[in-house]
Amino acid sequence: MHEMSLAEGVLQVIEDYARKEGYRRVKTVTLEIGRLSGAEPEAMRFCFDAVVRGTLADGAALEIVETGGSGWCLACGKTVPLEARYDPCPDCGGYQVQATGGMEMRVKELEVE
Repeated sequence: MHEMSLAEGVLQVIEDYARKEGYRRVKTVTLEIGRLSGAEPEAMRFCFDAVVRGTLADGAALEIVETGGSGWCLACGKTVPLEARYDPCPDCGGYQVQATGGMEMRVKELEVE
């Protein structure tokens, strides 16, 4: 389950900002997760809760915003929406689609005290 290491990375980002900005507690963490990122939102929730125990983010609400995937179809020459990384182009049915969006995961917002 790679979500555990992703959750640890999120905690590291939170702790780095806490040192830099001087806040003591995190109330809400908003994560933006792309549909093509390979991160499962429910697994992220579980792992996040486990990783933040005993830290400044213990008890913080985790809000996840899922973003859609997109790709560039080499056959059509168009940017098209993608539900999964290796889906065919929804316009022409071709499989020469290079993913261009929805692969990211980032801490979008923190509510802190």
